[in-house]
Amino acid sequence: MSERVAIIGGGKIGEALLAGLIGAGKPVKDLVVAERSAERSAELAADYGVRVTADIADAVEGARVAFLAVKPDAVEAVLQALSVADDNGELERITVTLVAGIPTTRYEAALPAGSPVIRVMPNTPMLVNEAMSAVSPGRYAEDEQVALTVRLLESVGKVMVVPEKLMDAVTAISGSGPAYFFLMVEALIDSGVALGLTRPQSTELAVQTIKGAGLLLSESGLSPVDLRAAVTSPAGTTAAALREFERAGLRHAVNEATVACAEVSAKTARRVEVEGSSQGVQLGAETASEQQ
Repeated sequence: MSERVAIIGGGKIGEALLAGLIGAGKPVKDLVVAERSAERSAELAADYGVRVTADIADAVEGARVAFLAVKPDAVEAVLQALSVADDNGELERITVTLVAGIPTTRYEAALPAGSPVIRVMPNTPMLVNEAMSAVSPGRYAEDEQVALTVRLLESVGKVMVVPEKLMDAVTAISGSGPAYFFLMVEALIDSGVALGLTRPQSTELAVQTIKGAGLLLSESGLSPVDLRAAVTSPAGTTAAALREFERAGLRHAVNEATVACAEVSAKTARRVEVEGSSQGVQLGAETASEQQ
């Protein structure tokens, strides 16, 4: 069976997926991108040798999988195009949405009856092939279709399959998580400058330290508690710093922040379900901006 892939949207996320698939050995002849901007289309065609078209129906013709990597306010137009795109009865196209905040039921209602839909919450480390993508199958997506989607997404990072009811929690931890991380690094850099380092010095120290710590956590097999204890001597410098974090309520702040994020994510999904296509899809979730 053909595994031709169409990527609808040639922004940052769409390009990252395209580059990852090619890097993982996907033949360029089995890839096509739908992109409205003529300038952006020319860039993608020149950089990757892939066929780019402004016509969504043309892009998905014969495709086994159609990835939606567009801004939320473009989803309605894409769904309209997909709903009338002809598969010629050759295969059942899987619609995989990388758009934040829109539940699978919205796509299922707009597409032909029984269409398999899979919702994905990626994050911006996809741009460097280190995404954490959570995958949730809709009502009509079969195990084989989910497995194919997972395999394709593994070209740009790690993938986890979760029930859709957990997508708000996923958004709070990994979808928006990079922003929390960047804020922490920003604070470390500013603190280094306040302590007398130049900004370039402080930036290099903070960035490499966080990078190394992340790799150590990922590859050592040890828990964050074990790793933290290993660098914390009794009554030492690290202990003094950690004591201040605890006194400032770091754990409480993280919990409150993730709860707030999950609540906004859930509210957004409810609004989309209520409004449907009557007013289009206009989302305000910060993670939605990651799609372009």
